[in-house]
Amino acid sequence: MPFEDERQIFENYIRSKNLKQSKQRMQILEIFLKTEKHLTAEELYRLVKRRFPSIGYATIYRTLKLLCDCGICSELRLDDGTIRYEHLYGHEHHDHLICIKCGKFVEVVDPEIEKLQEKLAKKEGFILKRHRLQMYGICKECRNK
Repeated sequence: MPFEDERQIFENYIRSKNLKQSKQRMQILEIFLKTEKHLTAEELYRLVKRRFPSIGYATIYRTLKLLCDCGICSELRLDDGTIRYEHLYGHEHHDHLICIKCGKFVEVVDPEIEKLQEKLAKKEGFILKRHRLQMYGICKECRNK
């Protein structure tokens, strides 16, 4: 069954916090995991609402917080104040190129950038636990318009 690891992590986390394992939370998890893009809470709400009309906006927000807390997803806070959520579990570390005109996201992995970040941290006496690199610019499609 796809996403079984994520389901198990989520169920264990819910249980460890003595929270109710609701059908609605599991439905939100399923739709979030099937959607391979950086979603806002509003975008996820619209996707969930199509299949499960009774789910409310507050339930989406609360479930996204739980998904972040248990390590299945992470918040991506953008310069414009928008918060997007992306899959975290089972995805290799990556950085983001973000178009300031159309909002396009490009996930990038570059071992040289990773080495440089480690080198900078070591130089300053830091032990990196996590990091996030977001680079803002104008994508090729927007430049060609």
